[in-house]
Order: sequence, then structure tokens, then C-alpha cells
Amino acid sequence: MSELTYDSLMDDGNYLGSERARMENKVILDELERKKKARNLAVPTDDNKVKARLREIGEPITLFGERAADRRDRLIYVLSQINAARGDDHPMEEVSSEESEEEREEFYTEGSLELLQARRNLAEFSLPRAQKRVAQQRIDSKIPLGRIIDIRKKVFAGVKRFSNIGSQIGDERPISQVRFAPNNKILATGSWSSTIKLWNVPACTTIRTLRGHGDRVGGVAWHPQATLTQGEGLVNLVSGAGDMCVNLWSLNSDAPLSVMKGHADRICRVAFHPSGNFVASASFDTTWRLWDVNSSKELLLQEGHSKEVYAVEFQGDGALIASGGLDAVGRVWDLRTGRTAMVLDGHVQGIFGIDFSPNGYQIATGAGDDTIRIWDMRSLKALYTIPAHVSNVSDVRFFRADTLPSFKPKAESADVLMNGITEDADADKSHDAEDDIQEWKYRSGLYLASSGYDGYVKLWSADDWQLLRTLTTDSGKVMSVDLTSDGELLASSTYNRNFQLFAPEDVPV
Repeated sequence: MSELTYDSLMDDGNYLGSERARMENKVILDELERKKKARNLAVPTDDNKVKARLREIGEPITLFGERAADRRDRLIYVLSQINAARGDDHPMEEVSSEESEEEREEFYTEGSLELLQARRNLAEFSLPRAQKRVAQQRIDSKIPLGRIIDIRKKVFAGVKRFSNIGSQIGDERPISQVRFAPNNKILATGSWSSTIKLWNVPACTTIRTLRGHGDRVGGVAWHPQATLTQGEGLVNLVSGAGDMCVNLWSLNSDAPLSVMKGHADRICRVAFHPSGNFVASASFDTTWRLWDVNSSKELLLQEGHSKEVYAVEFQGDGALIASGGLDAVGRVWDLRTGRTAMVLDGHVQGIFGIDFSPNGYQIATGAGDDTIRIWDMRSLKALYTIPAHVSNVSDVRFFRADTLPSFKPKAESADVLMNGITEDADADKSHDAEDDIQEWKYRSGLYLASSGYDGYVKLWSADDWQLLRTLTTDSGKVMSVDLTSDGELLASSTYNRNFQLFAPEDVPV
């Protein structure tokens, strides 16, 4: 299969010309029209009134495990289905005043030529990555069920062996975020004391202290190739802080390479695009922004949240970005077009953590309602709700097997043939290596970690969303959590100025 690029992307005219395709398109368009009209339905927000309305139309007033927000969504769906079945003879209750129409009218702000070129570059970068990801998923779908069960058992058995290997005082004030470098040997910590520290792990010795912010650091993120192919003198790290600045850092200087200004309030989380050419920042000014790393210029100011934006994260392909706000709403944006791809509406308190699964279509959000919600972009709805912690969920991170580790050779067989020549085991070695690679690729995204203000770090399976392991810390509030790409270390930061390291009991550190 040839590599998919921006220039080679085209529509298949033969498919669109078939009768079956026309029917499928009609069904899709009818469903989109129904959803569009459903958004204009006048539905009460009071839960008791929602139950009364459901009783009136002969529907169950509640379902097992259904929350108030889910119940209201069900009422909207049922009413829209009733109106669609009536053929719109009974029009929906719509607000038809001219003022309301003007309020709902979409408006567009003309973008710069730099943003236009950036969108094209993002498309060219993301299309082949998405093609490779889908191709790998097709390969994974052909793995026998027995083999999948064996892989799950092996991976989850290792996850259940995680235990605390040490705690280190990291700063004078609470540590807001921890992130491992791509080589898994350096840990970056951002603190409320306005400093960023780099640590050797697991030795927990300080490498360097980065000073350049004037207020508490809200987020740190590594360049995708930092500590691998990226030079130490180039941009390796980004941070955002309460001084409303986004700083770019190298690894051989204590001062920032560049300071990017534009936000009107404190900055919380930041994220590096998988290409390494762009940075996103979430701010209390109710916007998130996209920055060009090479020119240190703001490319995009994106509104869309009614309250402060706290979390932001890129999809692995590089085509999408997700933002989470204190308005309890998350949004998925298509960076190539600027449009909203999905609204993550279901939490009842602010979203503090957000992350894309390596499979590209699932998203995890952690919020102040003590839950983690799993969203599926294919069905555009919440897939599962995890009652994760008994206090705020501060961070969520999927395990990403980005690097292929060096597998230890298995013990060679001592079988000897009758003529005294040792049996050639090359075929067996090759088969074992293929199995190891297959297992490693499949395990990416197989579990996730969460941290909460109840003082715990928890590990969850990412297929049936069950609790695998609960890890205790030395604080009442865990601020963030992260996993290495080799799966051998987990780090958490706490409100009492410490960070902790965890590792499977049988892994030498």
C-alpha cells in the first residue's frame, strides 16, 4: 500500500455513485439532521422534571447506573425520535426569535497565512501516521483470541506488581506535574515555586534547575525526540506558568531559549505536538493556543469553553487536539480544519486531566466529580464511567509503548543430533522475537494510570476498565502521574513537595 499523503488524498467517485452508497449517505444525513434538531429541543434541566417528562411519554424514569446528565440526554434522544417518526408534523419547540437566531449564528475569524500553512503541514504529517496506525490495528485484529488472553495476563500481571521504590523531596512548594523524558532516564518536575527540575531516575539526583518563570508552573512537556535525536542545545522542553508565559527550554542552559506571551491569565497544562513543531497551552483566560516552535509565534487562539481551560493534549497521529475546561466540558478539535470534532459533555465538575489512547479513537478525562470517563470518537459518546477516586481526579495517562525495548535472548536449547552437531535454533529464535515484538506493539494502550486528591495512584485496564493496582503515596493530594514508555517506572507528584517512583517488584532499578 502506497503511503497516504495530502496530495494523494482524493474521493472515490465510484463508491459515491453506487446505490448502496447513496442509501448509506441518506441514513447518515437523516441522523445528522435529527441530531441537529434535537439540539434545539426545549428540555428541562431539573432532574425531577426530566423524570416526569419521561413518565409522560411512557419511558422508564431511570436506568441502572444512569446519571442526571445521561437521563436528560436520553429524554432528548427519545423526543427527537418521536418527532422524526411523526414526520415533523408536530414541530419541535424551537427558539425562533431573531435575537436567539443571531446568538446561534456562527462566525469566523480570518486566520493568518502562517496558520494556513501550519494546517497543511499538520495534514501532511498526520495522514501517513494514521494510515500506519490503522494498518497495525488490522494486523492486531487477526491475532488469535488465545494469544490476546495470554498477552493480557502477562501485561496485567506485571502491572499488579508495581510498588513504591522511593520518595524524594522535589521542591519547596507543591509539585504540579511530572513527565518522563522519551529516553525514560530523566524526569521533569514543575513546581509552584516557579522552577522546573530535571532528575536522573531512578537515582533521583538533580541534573539541572531551570529558572525563568515568575509564578507557579502549571505544566511541563517534552519534545517527542528530546534525549533521543534532538540536540541538547535545541528545544527539548516546554512549560507554562502563572506568569502567563510559555517557555521553551534546552538541556544545556538554565535560561529559556524563548518566552512566548499572549495569554491573559495563568497557564495550566501544555503539550508538544508529535511532530515537535507546535506547542499547545491551556489557560485560565478560557482559551487554548497553538504556538509555532520555530518562530515562537502564536498561530491560533481558540475559544469554545465558558470557563477556564485546564487540560490540553494531542492525539498520537497529530491530527486532533483535546481540551478540558472547568466548565466540565471537553472538546476535540481537528487541527487541520479548526472545527470541533466532538464535544465531551457528561462530567458535572471541571476536567483536570485528559489523554488520548494510542488507538487514536478513545479519550480519557478525569474530573472533579471523582470519575474518569472514557469517550469513543467513533460513536461520539461516553463509552464507560469509572468511579476512580473519592476526591478530584487530577491526571490520567495511558501507557504508550513508543520505543521497542531490547528483548533478552531466551536460553538456548541443548538438543544435540546423533552426529554430534548442535541443532540449529535460528528459526525458533526468529519466531520468539516476532512474538515479543507483536506483544509489545499490542500492549501499547492496554492500561492507564490515574492520580487523585485522595492520595492514591491507580492503574486500570483499558479494555474492560477494571482496577488493576492501587498505589499509596505519602500525601493527601496527588497532583499528577506519568509512565515510562518501557513500562518499568511510574512517577507521581504530590502536594507536600514530594515525587514518588514506582516499579514492578521483579524489575531491577
